[in-house]
Amino acid sequence: MTSPSPSPPSMSMVSRTANLILRILTFVFLIISLIILTTNTVTLVVNLVELKVQFKDIYSYRYMLATIVIGFAYTLLQIAFTLYNVITGNKVLNIGDASLLFGFYGDKVISYMLATGAAAGFASTKDLKPLFSGSGSADEFFNKGYASASLLLFAFIFTAISSVFSSYALPNKI
Repeated sequence: MTSPSPSPPSMSMVSRTANLILRILTFVFLIISLIILTTNTVTLVVNLVELKVQFKDIYSYRYMLATIVIGFAYTLLQIAFTLYNVITGNKVLNIGDASLLFGFYGDKVISYMLATGAAAGFASTKDLKPLFSGSGSADEFFNKGYASASLLLFAFIFTAISSVFSSYALPNKI
């Protein structure tokens, strides 16, 4: 007698697992971006006066922080929903297709927010860095701004890819 071969995983299970991996990657990039941004400070000497500059002194960095925190909260919520779905096979929001619609629209909104946060970080860093050129500590401060914005951009890319999975799941259920 031959033993029955294991059935291949369903496409839905592969999609949910890939979506979970994308959300975890988004989470990791957001947390690293958050750490780099919030620990970014510099002391500048201008006309013999010391000025301590923190990320929160630059408005676009504050906007980056807001998009990171909102994206972080949404991603954490979606990781919990996706884990529950992968483990149990059931949706958390069992009210019609509310779970799919929440994922679909949530991914779209959050991905756009992350993209604009990254763009704001890149733009202000590019504009401000030349004003303080020549000061090694200021260069390091703005390089950390670039690093944080770059990681936020990667988080956007993973959220956008996850958004594609949400888009494909929607027509199959509605």
